[in-house]
Amino acid sequence: MIDQKLVKILGNKDVIALAFGAMIGWGWVVTAGLWITEAGSLGAILAFAVGGLLVILVGLTYAELASALPLAGGEHVYSYKAMGRVASFITTWAVILGYVSVVAFEAVALPTVFEYLIPNYSQGYMYTISGWDVTATWVGIGMAGSILITWINYRGIKLSTAITFILTLLILIAGVLLITGSTASGNASNMQPLVENGMAGLLTVVIMTPFMFVGFDVIPQAAEEIDLPQKKIGQLLIISVILAVVWYIAIIFGVSRVMTPGEVSGSELVTADAMAKAFGDSRMMGNILVLGGIGGILTSWIGFFVGGSRAIYALARAGMLPKSLGELHPKYNTPHKAILLIGILSTIAPLFGRPALVWLVDAGGLGLVVAWLMVAISFIILRKKAPEMKRPFKLAGGATIGWVAVVMAAGVTLLYMPGMPSSLIWPYEWVIIGLWIVLGAILYKVSMSKYGVEYADEQMNKEIDRIA
Repeated sequence: MIDQKLVKILGNKDVIALAFGAMIGWGWVVTAGLWITEAGSLGAILAFAVGGLLVILVGLTYAELASALPLAGGEHVYSYKAMGRVASFITTWAVILGYVSVVAFEAVALPTVFEYLIPNYSQGYMYTISGWDVTATWVGIGMAGSILITWINYRGIKLSTAITFILTLLILIAGVLLITGSTASGNASNMQPLVENGMAGLLTVVIMTPFMFVGFDVIPQAAEEIDLPQKKIGQLLIISVILAVVWYIAIIFGVSRVMTPGEVSGSELVTADAMAKAFGDSRMMGNILVLGGIGGILTSWIGFFVGGSRAIYALARAGMLPKSLGELHPKYNTPHKAILLIGILSTIAPLFGRPALVWLVDAGGLGLVVAWLMVAISFIILRKKAPEMKRPFKLAGGATIGWVAVVMAAGVTLLYMPGMPSSLIWPYEWVIIGLWIVLGAILYKVSMSKYGVEYADEQMNKEIDRIA
């Protein structure tokens, strides 16, 4: 087999659009009302400030490691160099759960959008899940979108990032219109109550934030395809995180300023309704916001196909998953089999209906914060274990930032555990986690038996030595 490599073609705007577009997604349109209802306007802003601080601190550790070890798989490489093969698989498998859950989330979110644009389009009753009726047209829209996004990613990262850049501009236009319109026509009294449900409400929103901010780590996943100085990779990663933090807080402020609490709780698509109200109950402006939301769905969808497929590719290249998943397409230089696998999972997601939105957010969020925790630990270990390692983007705060990131990531991880006011829902969300762990254990054991421990270590060390 020809030894193919991923192609280095991504520049500054491609990297920013890929990460920012992945982080923004559709959550700001469909769940902003839930954030405000659960925690209040100020409470939701504080929750995203806390979540944003966590992501910035974790992002700083990522930035140093991504610049030092610019290899596909990101977390896979850092955790291997710091803690070895088993820790590397656990970390990467956890982040793949996060990526796949986002991809599946977008496949469920897309048909939800059409309910705003085309009322009563959902027809052809199939069955009911958790009290929600699944229909043929609803499922069909989600599946069609999934097939389209799979095809775009299959054809290569150049096409993926070009489309992402255009759609990101659409998102920004819609968001800026909402924020400026609500600032002009809204008033501070609508933001009452500032805090809802006390600490429980705040924590409920905090555990949603990892899922909303995930996307910056697509940059290290695609590191081998970035044609920039290594230091620049770390800088762009942090810039993308800061932009996302500002974006989410501004959206919460805009929505809560123009919508009353009653309107927020009674709206199925609160951000679109806020846009319409901000411009004199203009249905057209609400539709513009929804189009921006569709742009967010597509950018996030594309970004996490990139991240998930590269993470799977990295594990397969090291012999920790079936090697066929690590093959690159002879023409498009994409990990096409990994892309098709994610595409299949994405395409079946709409069959679980709208209730799957919440399950995927929470279960995927746990996978993400576990991966972030492992990266922060790897950062600390490598500061001691490999002080001589070249670090183009070296943090001035040293290991202190790493320790703060570890404490915060561990604290957020605990919020998902049983007994906490914001714990995962039994049985749905814990079943997703359990099945993912079992699947990973089986695939890892089978791969290790087939290819051998020595092969995995040899492949990993070869890749690390290549960029040392």
